[in-house]
Amino acid sequence: MITFNKNTFFKNTYCEFQEVNHIDIEEKNCYKSKHNSLYFFTKEGVYRKSNHWGRVASCRWKLITTSSYKNQQTVLAFAKWKDFYSLHETEKLFYISVNFETKKTKIKISKSKKRPNLLTLNKAQIKEKQIKHLFKEDKWAQYFNSNIEELRFKIISKLINSDSPLPLIKLNLRLN
Repeated sequence: MITFNKNTFFKNTYCEFQEVNHIDIEEKNCYKSKHNSLYFFTKEGVYRKSNHWGRVASCRWKLITTSSYKNQQTVLAFAKWKDFYSLHETEKLFYISVNFETKKTKIKISKSKKRPNLLTLNKAQIKEKQIKHLFKEDKWAQYFNSNIEELRFKIISKLINSDSPLPLIKLNLRLN
């Protein structure tokens, strides 16, 4: 397991930064990136003040915020060093959480590699997009003779709990 610090956190990592209201940071004590993001390092982690989140160079940094974030809005957030994970295309660290009542889906990182059906970030993003489409659209359901909510539950559950591709899951449901 890699231990991240101020010299390694910005190289192929995944992290969820938590928005903070305010801390007194003197800009002269910060590192300023070429894209004008400010970084303030502590023993516990890093504060980042930036107007861009998500894909940051070779990293995927998610912003967890209490307010509604709009792109290009400057936000100050903090992440502990232990919350950074190495991001390699072959490493399966992620799973998809689905709330069928609110029709919301979220990619989460697993703290344990023993969890079944872990995915690479790329695969998780693809499946998340497919799930959002299944919730948003209903045209695809016209080929089935079942209740759409039951279909959604069956298809999405199979999608997040197996390696089967979505078209095969739908085909198998139609044939049964």
